[in-house]
Amino acid sequence: MSEIPSKEDELAGTEQPFVQHLMELRDRLVKAIIAIAIAAAFLFFFPGPGALYDFLAAPLVAHLPKGATLIATSVISPFMVPLKILLMSAFLLALPFVLYQVWAFVAPGLYSHEKKLVLPLVISSTLLFFIGVAFCYYLVFGQVFAFIQSFAPKSITAAPDIEAYLSFVLSMFLAFGLAFEVPIAVVVLARMGVVSVQKLREFRGYFIVIAFVIAAIVTPPDVVSQLSLAIPMCLLYEVGIWAAQVFIRHTKAPEEGSEPASNA
Repeated sequence: MSEIPSKEDELAGTEQPFVQHLMELRDRLVKAIIAIAIAAAFLFFFPGPGALYDFLAAPLVAHLPKGATLIATSVISPFMVPLKILLMSAFLLALPFVLYQVWAFVAPGLYSHEKKLVLPLVISSTLLFFIGVAFCYYLVFGQVFAFIQSFAPKSITAAPDIEAYLSFVLSMFLAFGLAFEVPIAVVVLARMGVVSVQKLREFRGYFIVIAFVIAAIVTPPDVVSQLSLAIPMCLLYEVGIWAAQVFIRHTKAPEEGSEPASNA
């Protein structure tokens, strides 16, 4: 007479693989944290937290009135603000290695056609985020600060607080970095079948309106910064439509049961 397997027996074979996945995840997280710590240690000695903040504040300082400087309204701000910038810079410096750890963790569970989709998206999304941040720092900040200072009355001496400036910079970096991810979002939606490429083309006019609304919400209330965000979003939407066609064509799953016909 055969015995009915207990629930413990049924689950006995699934515990070890799950534990192995947790151990691998832990190892990947530890490696990512170590990479960020190494990057932070390197940046601490060269160029140093103070130099990093000076670099970040350079676009604003260049447009302040002669003799004006940034101020610290909190006792610990001169220490905490450069430290926050150091950690942020270390994370960005180690981001390619961190994303590689993510990729190494999920790649074994993917099919070959899925790897063709995920790896290019990881690399391109990282590059686009960095491009968005660089675009904001080198092109947008100078125009925005010059525009704002042109409206300041001569009786007002600008002395921005360093914590307020850091908050402004981080929000702008995040806004432009995410805005430059528009092609990735378009490709993913099209590849997953949520929306077709034809529907994306038809949605073009609505997206232009959405882009300008988003730019008006997340950027300062000036025309320069709003146009600097909305126009690239519209252009990147077109890039996303083109990229979606390429990805769909090159990342299709192989047809099940499709075998070459044998010669009779």
